[in-house]
Amino acid sequence: MNQKLAAIRHVALDMDGTIYRGDTLFASTDPFLSLLKDLGIGYTFLTNNPSKSITDYVEHLRDIGIVATEQQLYTSTQATIEYLHEEWPKIHRIFALGTPSMCEEFAAAGFVILPDSPNTSLAYERLCRAAWWISRGKPFFATNPDRVCPTDQLTVLVDCGSICAALEAATGHKPEAVLGKPDPAMIRGILHQHALQSYNLAMVGDRLYTDIAMARQAGALGVLVLTGETTAEQAAQASPAPDLVVPSLAEFGAKLKQAQKDRVPA
Repeated sequence: MNQKLAAIRHVALDMDGTIYRGDTLFASTDPFLSLLKDLGIGYTFLTNNPSKSITDYVEHLRDIGIVATEQQLYTSTQATIEYLHEEWPKIHRIFALGTPSMCEEFAAAGFVILPDSPNTSLAYERLCRAAWWISRGKPFFATNPDRVCPTDQLTVLVDCGSICAALEAATGHKPEAVLGKPDPAMIRGILHQHALQSYNLAMVGDRLYTDIAMARQAGALGVLVLTGETTAEQAAQASPAPDLVVPSLAEFGAKLKQAQKDRVPA
């Protein structure tokens, strides 16, 4: 493991459940990012949560104490837009079951949003409307497979994967594609942008079925942190197992620092 950690040149960081929960920044996050800078290791924030735009996320990160540029962020909305442009170029009008920020990003990318009022609370009538379109044979696409969204509030935030399960049960139709993590396209761009090989990248996240599955598919180092959805018991039963399981970013940072220190200069 030390040899693998010594090869890391860039870290892809999941957001919800990894660097913060809701509006609460984890205590280990800022020291970890400072450590990466000291070690000369770059980092990019990845999220399957399409509810905020890139601009919203930059502002959100700033509000909770992290300075980031738009170039350091990549969301499942961007992945979905790129997929539709490349694979379904004839699609121009969409019914978007999502937030105003998400709809704005689709509109900015050239899509016409059908005039149903976007609503973060997932109004029942809009879910029914989406099912109606699907039942009429219209293809539907999921921005991500996440079943729940991490939160620091006393609630369960039902996420895209669970909503798609309801639509599939109601219509008998599956999504044409499920974008976001674990699709390895989410991190291939990072490798190309920074001229890296897959073994130079660590994917750090809190979910086995998205973050760690994507790392495995892309050939990157999969680091599971236990600050979000996955419990230690679930991590111990995972097969195949993550490359590394740590309580938080603090422990991963310590291992990374030691491996970099022990590295023999070429």
